[in-house]
Amino acid sequence: MKKVIEGSHGVSEAVRLANVKVMSAYPITPQTHIVEALSEYCEEGLMDAKFINVESEHSAMAAVIGASSGGVRTFTATSSHGLALMHELLHWASGARLPIVMAEVNRALGPGWNIWMDQTDSLAQRDTGWIQLYCEDGQEVLDTTLMAFRLAETVNLPVMVVLDAFFLSHTFEVIDVPDQETVNEFLPEFKPSVCLDQDNPFAMGQMAPPPFYMEMRHNIQQAMMSVHDAYEKIEDEFDNIFGNRYGKLDAMLCEDADVVLVMAGTAASTARTVVSALRKKGVKAGLVKIRMFRPFPVAEMREALKNARMVAVVDRNCSFGVGGIFAQEIRAALSGTESRQKVAGFITGLGGRDVTPEILEEIYEAAQKMEDAPDEAIWVGLNN
Repeated sequence: MKKVIEGSHGVSEAVRLANVKVMSAYPITPQTHIVEALSEYCEEGLMDAKFINVESEHSAMAAVIGASSGGVRTFTATSSHGLALMHELLHWASGARLPIVMAEVNRALGPGWNIWMDQTDSLAQRDTGWIQLYCEDGQEVLDTTLMAFRLAETVNLPVMVVLDAFFLSHTFEVIDVPDQETVNEFLPEFKPSVCLDQDNPFAMGQMAPPPFYMEMRHNIQQAMMSVHDAYEKIEDEFDNIFGNRYGKLDAMLCEDADVVLVMAGTAASTARTVVSALRKKGVKAGLVKIRMFRPFPVAEMREALKNARMVAVVDRNCSFGVGGIFAQEIRAALSGTESRQKVAGFITGLGGRDVTPEILEEIYEAAQKMEDAPDEAIWVGLNN
């Protein structure tokens, strides 16, 4: 059934269809619409689930950690400072190998106080052991959330589904919402491989002395690297059932591109228009949209960028003292290869500022003129 709904409710619909049994969240703009809808579904009997009201995001993550440890499908959502408050428990969730799914609506961190789009909040959690998937539109949000539950429960790691504040979370568009029977075919009832059991008692989260701790971390790394194959199989099945696929990244016209723009989120939609317009002028422009950030799709990124002379990475985030986070990841992915491309980092669109076609054209033209990439990120669109 096609519905005109906002991106946030694309998440809510997917969680309802996933037959989640325990949800817990604390309201924070711009995430609130997701859990408002879910609480209404529970109240109206549209979901056979428990919604746990808590006093903070830290408690919300603690609640779903407990529920997931008990062997039920769980979900939460947050943004910005709420995610930062969860930081400690994100490690506990991945360390316990719990298949929790969380929607994270990208929002700037303070100060100054800002409720608009910025990727730094989710990217600051890149070392917590959570799979991260970034979305471009409402259909991708719904589909990714469904796939996230399958992926989490396949590799026993938590998944963060990331969407842009307001540009996506509060924008209404036509989304194809599948029926329950079809979703059940793709996402059957959750059967945990490990959970707390009164008939078979054991300890979870206990002390791990030196002879054991390192092996636990090695297991998490192995599980994270197994995501690549698992995701491809899951997406193949999703495509067969629903007719949609997204890949770990989406490459557009990169085969003969001189300069390739790289970014994540809704700005990729604007970039598609820019790249198409440049192509009509005879300019060899290309685009790569990052969808999977953790684990980073190194092989796919190398393949997509292998023919480019210059890679212009558009970061809506900043790791202070280094620059754009996506740019650094791509430089690392391309290091050690025989490819000739240079990577130039550009920072723009922080705190909800628009990434317009004019800004992307400016970035493309700057990259096209470069013979070598600068060491530092170039900030575009500053109010001087």
